[in-house]
Amino acid sequence: MLRYLLRRLQSFRHAFRGLAVLVRTQSNARLHVLATIVVVTAGCLLHVNATDWLWLGLAMTLVWIAEAFNSALEHLADRVTRESDPMIRDVKDLAASAVLIAAIFAIGVAACVFGPKL
Repeated sequence: MLRYLLRRLQSFRHAFRGLAVLVRTQSNARLHVLATIVVVTAGCLLHVNATDWLWLGLAMTLVWIAEAFNSALEHLADRVTRESDPMIRDVKDLAASAVLIAAIFAIGVAACVFGPKL
């Protein structure tokens, strides 16, 4: 049982290390940190309700997940080759489009939640 718990703690350590790598190495992730702080602050100041918090949390989480997968894929692709490769370019662009889609959704959620309050 103790061994199992130690492995689980090790998994969390790796995940938090990955989050630190994401924020340290990706300028867009640092923008997401700023956006997250702005959204949470605005939500607190404007006293959004529980349902709005769920939508805001979902939107922010989707952006963070998309950014993490995009960054992981880019790191892996760069490890495979640094040479110009149309397929790798397409894969990177597809992953980046996931972040764009999540960000557009997040902006829409923010507009729906904060628009009426402003």
